[in-house]
Amino acid sequence: MDAFQGLAELWQLSTEDQLLLLGSTGSSTFFKWKKEVGSIPRDTVERISHLLAIHKALEILLPDTRAADSWVRRENGFFNGQSALEVMRGGQVIDIYRVRQYVDAQRGG
Repeated sequence: MDAFQGLAELWQLSTEDQLLLLGSTGSSTFFKWKKEVGSIPRDTVERISHLLAIHKALEILLPDTRAADSWVRRENGFFNGQSALEVMRGGQVIDIYRVRQYVDAQRGG
């Protein structure tokens, strides 16, 4: 959860964004996870893993930290003009995975 919080700060994610990316977790559960090390559901762990992989791929593709961190908010033709964040806010694991597949393909992975 610490890694996700660091990512949320870098990507300037609102609490609503964070909740959606974690699977529409209830806000009380979300804030509990932030305060305490507890049991995080497998689905949420998978989501965090994909998000961190996206971040790592962006760092490789875009060595300028600001460019890498702002990429998720920029319109993208591959996503029909939506930003990667808009796609990932769809709420499903597959939405996040779709963005991961794209950045992995861009870096040749």
